[in-house]
Amino acid sequence: MTESIGESAGIPRLSENSAGLPGAEGMVKPLLGCIADDFTGATDLAGMLVRAGMRTVQMIDVPTHPLPSEVDAVVIALKSRTVPAAEAVNSALVALDWLRAAGCRQFYFKYCSTFDSTDAGNIGPVTDALMTALGTDFTIACPAFPENKRTIFNGYLFVGDVLLNESGMRDHPLTPMTDANLVRILQRQTQRQVGLIRHATIAGGAAAIREEIQRLRTAGVAIAIVDAISDADLMQIGAACAELALVTAGSGIALGLPQNFRREGCLGNRIDANASSYPVGHRAILSGSCSLATQAQVARAIAAGCPAFKIDPLRLADGEDLVAKALDWATPLLSGNRPPLIYATADADNVRAAQARIGAVPAGALVEQALTRIAQGLVERGVRQLIVAGGETSGAVVSALNVTGLHIGPQIDPGVPWTLSLGASPLALALKSGNFGAPDFFTQAWNVLP
Repeated sequence: MTESIGESAGIPRLSENSAGLPGAEGMVKPLLGCIADDFTGATDLAGMLVRAGMRTVQMIDVPTHPLPSEVDAVVIALKSRTVPAAEAVNSALVALDWLRAAGCRQFYFKYCSTFDSTDAGNIGPVTDALMTALGTDFTIACPAFPENKRTIFNGYLFVGDVLLNESGMRDHPLTPMTDANLVRILQRQTQRQVGLIRHATIAGGAAAIREEIQRLRTAGVAIAIVDAISDADLMQIGAACAELALVTAGSGIALGLPQNFRREGCLGNRIDANASSYPVGHRAILSGSCSLATQAQVARAIAAGCPAFKIDPLRLADGEDLVAKALDWATPLLSGNRPPLIYATADADNVRAAQARIGAVPAGALVEQALTRIAQGLVERGVRQLIVAGGETSGAVVSALNVTGLHIGPQIDPGVPWTLSLGASPLALALKSGNFGAPDFFTQAWNVLP
């Protein structure tokens, strides 16, 4: 028998008190509590929920302060995609405890649409831990995001027209994806039985999906990879997940979940829930991602006349103060017509060369530290609208800028909205996953700001 949303393991329902949550008294309790394994992924998910009419706030790590009022969904952004599995599990469980105390009724573990992970985790271990904590015996795994050309068919993940292992993800410096079969990938990360809900079932609609879920549960399957090749599929999958305490997915399933709360009368009929007011000030772009998509975006911006400064990890390793040089270079350009671009983006051969000389982890840390210090310097110089490319880079930058949360604004490209930082001195931030965005993202994103 399936458990109702929020009834498994004593999860508080809307009418219950959120005891233990700082400032919780009198707070409107959120419906959906989300845990994202990186910052750009959290923003991606929050943007999808906003588009579906849920008033959504993204918190940077587990909050220590009350939520803003009138929030339907909370997304807690962790930096756990590539940390050791035990650390990822611990941070996810802390986030879950906070979301349960906030009164959330359903929970969502969000990972990348390219299922970024290794055989040691972290998708499987975190899913296992959340299932155990919630006392549930079944969940789905569906990273599909058709709008961004991530589709699943017969359990195989496609990026555009090619299998995952034939895409640029095969050369990812931290989580190279060399297998496109999601059942195999996830089964290597968990001792729970992994199954598959094929597209023929998805085509039968929500009722057929629910029947298949029940059949798989009876057969001992605990986690099911779910095929999806269109937004219509995601809507049906979302409807079928109404009674699951936990959903694990990319951001695509967020299209289909809000309708469940709306049918219950818990959510209004808003078309969207965008933030609308953004600060004026200087503009800049920071890029730490080395994905093929970001490489193309950097190249397009430079070709369009965007002034650019490259951060080279080998020069950093040799002790060169590229932070000071980048800031000195950028300062007179901030009042110009084209925002300066400071980037560490490089192709796979250059990444491997840097890693061979100084090591993968030290190379990444040097670049991350440099870009965060540059971000701080840019804000000190009056930058109020900032694009950051790369999940790890975005996480480091928002932490360095002491950003505690984000209101979600208008979409720039699928999976990438503008956001507005909480607090007295807000920043407009576009936190872009390395794999996302059109080739002209860096030059066209500014046109979307209200």
